[in-house]
Amino acid sequence: MPYPSNLINELNALLLFNPSNPLDGIKVHHNADPEMAEAVQSLFDKGMVTQVDGGYLTDLGQKAAERAEDLLTMMH
Repeated sequence: MPYPSNLINELNALLLFNPSNPLDGIKVHHNADPEMAEAVQSLFDKGMVTQVDGGYLTDLGQKAAERAEDLLTMMH
């Protein structure tokens, strides 16, 4: 089964964070791509980021971002 596009968008959103520095956050602005805004909202709903528009990674988000980065490195 292939990855659904919304999950790919969430993985791409996780890659915007710097998992080695928990003080680096992101903010999705009101004029951002709607798919990115939805992805970050979904990450918030899953408890991976601190704000509906980004914020910082939670502990769970930190682990997910590290794994997303690892997977990208392996696949390249």
